[in-house]
Amino acid sequence: MRRAAGSLPIVLLPLTVTACSSVVAGSVAPQEPPPDVRIVPVPGSTEAETRRGLVVRARAGTLTEVSAYAGGAPVPGRFNATRTTWRSDWALAPGREHIVNVTASGAGGVPVSTSGRFRTLTPARAFGIASVAPSPGETVGVGMPIIVNFDTPVTDRAAVERALEVRSTKPVEGAWRWTGETEAVYRPRRNWPARQKVVFAAHLSGVRAAGDAYGTSDHETSFAVGRRQVSLIDAQEHQMEVRRDGRVVQQMAISAGMGTTREYTTTSGVHLTMEKGNPVRMVSPGRKKGDPDYYDLMIDYAVRISDSGEYVHALDNIWAQGRQNVSHGCVNARPDQAAWFHDTSLRGDPVVIRGTDRELEWDNGWGYWQLSWAEWLEGSALRAAPPPRPTTGSPAPPAP
Repeated sequence: MRRAAGSLPIVLLPLTVTACSSVVAGSVAPQEPPPDVRIVPVPGSTEAETRRGLVVRARAGTLTEVSAYAGGAPVPGRFNATRTTWRSDWALAPGREHIVNVTASGAGGVPVSTSGRFRTLTPARAFGIASVAPSPGETVGVGMPIIVNFDTPVTDRAAVERALEVRSTKPVEGAWRWTGETEAVYRPRRNWPARQKVVFAAHLSGVRAAGDAYGTSDHETSFAVGRRQVSLIDAQEHQMEVRRDGRVVQQMAISAGMGTTREYTTTSGVHLTMEKGNPVRMVSPGRKKGDPDYYDLMIDYAVRISDSGEYVHALDNIWAQGRQNVSHGCVNARPDQAAWFHDTSLRGDPVVIRGTDRELEWDNGWGYWQLSWAEWLEGSALRAAPPPRPTTGSPAPPAP
C-alpha cells in the first residue's frame, strides 16, 4: 500500500467515559413524622361532657394500645378497622376522674406513648330505672316482652334507647318501642327461641335523659325463656287447645264472653299471660250493687291475659262449656283443667283467641304482638331495628 508523503499512521483507541456525582457530607434520609395522638375529652378538663364517650385518634400513625379507667374501673371500647381511632362503647360515668394511656406507632414502627386525665361533669339531677319486667332470674314464655320503667320522664329517647342492650344465647332481631314518657318495651321480631338465657343491660351512666338529668349508674338483669307453650282459643267452637313445643298437651271445652255488650265480648288477637292468682276478686266494672249484671266474686285459678279484665279461669258451669258463650268476657273452663292451666302457665305465654268481633288493642295489657314489625318500629326513637351490637363484656350465659 502506498502512503502519502508526510502522513502519520492512524491509531484507534478505546473511548472511556467516566461519570461522577457529588456527595454532601453529613446528610441523612428523611424521617417519618411521629404519630399525633388526640384525646377527647381534652386532658385536663374538669367538667367534661359524658354523652359522646371517650375518643382517641392517631394522625400519621396507628394506635397499638389504649387503656382507660373511670375511678379505677376499666372503660370498655374498641378500635376501628384501620386502628386510627378508638372509641368507648358507652357514655362516660359522670363525676369521675378518667385516666387514659395510649401507645401509637408511626410508619417507622417506633412506638410513642402518652397519657392524660380529666374529670367528667357532676349532674344536677340523676335518673335511673324504677322497674324491669321480667324479674331477675324469672323463667318466662316465648312471647314475653322486656318492659322498662324509668324514674324520670325521658325526652332524649334516642340517647337512652341507644344505651339499652339485649343479649341472648340464641340471638334475635328485636327493637324498643316507647309506650309513654317513662316506659320503653322491647319485643323480638318473632317469638323468643325456647330454652335460653337473656341478659338486659342499661348502660345509662353518663346518658342524658332530659335537661340536666343524667344517668349515674348502669343496670343489668337476666332471665330465662322456658318451653314454647301457645294456647289457641276458638270462641265460636268453644274450644281451647294448649300446645307445648308443637305438641298438643291439653284440650279444654270453654265458654267465652256472651257478646251482648262490648265489655262482655272477649277480644280476638294475640294475648300474653300477664299474672295469675288463686283466687282473684272480680267486680263488674262501672256498676254498683243492685245494678243489672252486677257481680262481686272470688274466682279460682285465674290467669290474666289483658288489662280489660280478661282471664282464663275456673268456673263450674260445665253445662255451657263447649256449647255456649255466657261469660262477662273471660274464658272459663272446667275447674280441674283451669287449675292445670294456672299451674303450668308462665308470664309471656301466647294465648291466641279468634271468633269474636272485638279486636284486642295493642296497648290493652301486653297486646304488643298485635302490631306488625313495621308498626312496632314506628314507636322506636331510632326508627328502625339496629343491627346486633358486638357483644361487650361477658357473653350471655349458656342455655340451661
